[in-house]
Amino acid sequence: MNLPEHKPLEVEAWLSRLGQPSADRDYKPGHQRMQELLEPLAIRRPKLRIRIAGTNGKGSTAFMLSHALQACGLKVGLYTSPHIHHFNERIQINGASISDSSLLSLIEAMMPTALEVGASYFEMATALALKHFSDAEVDVEILEAGVGARLDATTAVEADMALITPIGLDHQAWLGDSIESVAEEKAYVAEGCSMVLSAVQSDVVMPILKQRAPGLDIIEPDKSLSLSMPGNHQLQNAALALHAAKRLIEEGLIDGSMDRLKQAIESTVVPGRLQKVRYDEATIWLDAAHNRHAVEALVPTLKELNLDTIIVFTREDRSLADSLPLFASVARRIVTDADYPNVAEALNTELQSYPKGRVLILGSFTTVAAALEWLERDY
Repeated sequence: MNLPEHKPLEVEAWLSRLGQPSADRDYKPGHQRMQELLEPLAIRRPKLRIRIAGTNGKGSTAFMLSHALQACGLKVGLYTSPHIHHFNERIQINGASISDSSLLSLIEAMMPTALEVGASYFEMATALALKHFSDAEVDVEILEAGVGARLDATTAVEADMALITPIGLDHQAWLGDSIESVAEEKAYVAEGCSMVLSAVQSDVVMPILKQRAPGLDIIEPDKSLSLSMPGNHQLQNAALALHAAKRLIEEGLIDGSMDRLKQAIESTVVPGRLQKVRYDEATIWLDAAHNRHAVEALVPTLKELNLDTIIVFTREDRSLADSLPLFASVARRIVTDADYPNVAEALNTELQSYPKGRVLILGSFTTVAAALEWLERDY
């Protein structure tokens, strides 16, 4: 079989054979397919494997922890989802995305088994990450869960540490309509892990996590940190990453200093998390917030931005209708897909009308990608 031409679009063409790539629509509960997909690959277990689950903040926490561990001199494999521009962004080693040639070689080798066992897009993505990290002999793997944790592809392999970011309602079609059922599913990220750390949780969630992980460390937000990323909610994610690295040092599993850890975390910037860009005389922020839980975390920071307009576009299978009233106190104008057919048209019209506007665009990673593509094309 000949390899396709090495272009990012070819990667998506190959992976589309496995179905719909959106994480929740793609979700197939269970570990059997993952185990069958991994069995012939002879995956090498790294010195440390870390899982991260939760409703919001997983990606930011994962990037911060990756930077912190790199500052300790470790070779760190980072697996996150979804991506903004190209699939390669999901699989990184010390900040470098997997190359097209490496990715396509792995896809070609693994696709027959993936099709045979009925693997999903996300399961294949997870297996690709594990194989790439194994071949590169990384010291640490950081795996961000997709949907839930109990039957997620990322929990099909053993891990040493689990981090749990704030839990709220999301993916209800798979995880249940109550916060308790969602917490039960996500708490399974702790299974088999000797070290488990959680962000501060609601009174409903905390007892469930403590039952699943009796030795749970609860980490408070660290207001002493001076982060490069805007958003007061990021202080919780930063504290979780910092304490995870500190715990690894205390356990004698890695070497490092708190000063280097803090500097690495404070300097971390993650695309699509209140990402600030300039467009002529306008100021634009981009955020992938896609559920009410995320919006509630954003609102205190949004009050400080003096926003003129918020542009809200969600995926066709999602809605932020219940969150729109929260924006009333933080922006003069709110527009949605009821006002414009797409993100590009919304941006084009709004910035023509308000060329010096202060604009927030949010709703999903797809929304962020569409906005960035319009900005890059227009420039």
